[in-house]
Amino acid sequence: MMNTENHSAQTIPYRESSQPRVPWLQRKWMRTILYHGFVALTAIAMIYPILWLFGSSLKGSDEIWTNQAALIPDDIKFDNYSNGWKGFGSITFTTFYKNSFIYAGVGTLLTVSASAVVAYGFARVKFTGRQFWFGVMLLTLMLPIQVQIIPQYIMFNKLDWINTFYPLLLPRLGGQAFFIFMIVQFIRGIPNELDEAALIDGCGKIGIFFRIILPQLKPAIITAAIFSFYWTWEDFLTPLLYLNSPDLYTVSLALRTYSDPSGQTDWGAIFAMSSLSLVPVFVIFVVFQRYLVEGIATTGLKG
Repeated sequence: MMNTENHSAQTIPYRESSQPRVPWLQRKWMRTILYHGFVALTAIAMIYPILWLFGSSLKGSDEIWTNQAALIPDDIKFDNYSNGWKGFGSITFTTFYKNSFIYAGVGTLLTVSASAVVAYGFARVKFTGRQFWFGVMLLTLMLPIQVQIIPQYIMFNKLDWINTFYPLLLPRLGGQAFFIFMIVQFIRGIPNELDEAALIDGCGKIGIFFRIILPQLKPAIITAAIFSFYWTWEDFLTPLLYLNSPDLYTVSLALRTYSDPSGQTDWGAIFAMSSLSLVPVFVIFVVFQRYLVEGIATTGLKG
């Protein structure tokens, strides 16, 4: 009996319990390395022009074009910033920055405020033709800006508003279609029961907007304000059309005027002022990044 059991034990082959080998490209740690490496290379490619701009702002005019690919200058020239800030025609960049902040700040305030009011009307107030006018408003998103330029210029010229900030700011009193649509989608996610409870307590439409709706629109309003400030700060065409006096130029218009095609251009100073023009955009993005992500994500979920 013992011999039979020993013989049976010897004839049973040994089977390893190890799992089959996974190809190295399918391993989790390898996929993680490849993913982060690809993201890092993409980020470097996207941020390289900005790094080149800041690096060129510290180079001399000759070195900018002879050593174009280098990010670190051979001879650092901080005086590019002082020379660029002097501006031209006895007008410093202090004036240009002040004009840009007026245009971007007041323009953003008017755009976001008007967009919130119009969005509340489309989302909560019932009136005849609401869906029709909402569709017309959305159609304006597909209207090229070039179509509006000539009639607007003729109208503002007849009002004698050329070379003033009125043509830049007053059209924003009607809001902007993109922001109106975004805030409408956000308001539609707010329960109607809150409006009904406010009506029972004696609130009217205006009271409901300021006491119920507006406090809950904080993420959407901040998101709209950030985008509006970005687009207004970098706007070049509108100031070019309506502003003729150099003392009313914005930063974007002043940078274009600073170059002299017929003479020698101080490219180091231009790049230095271009670098400084990005500072407000970076600061706003860093400070309000959390609200920007929250506003975009929440609006998308409630839409």
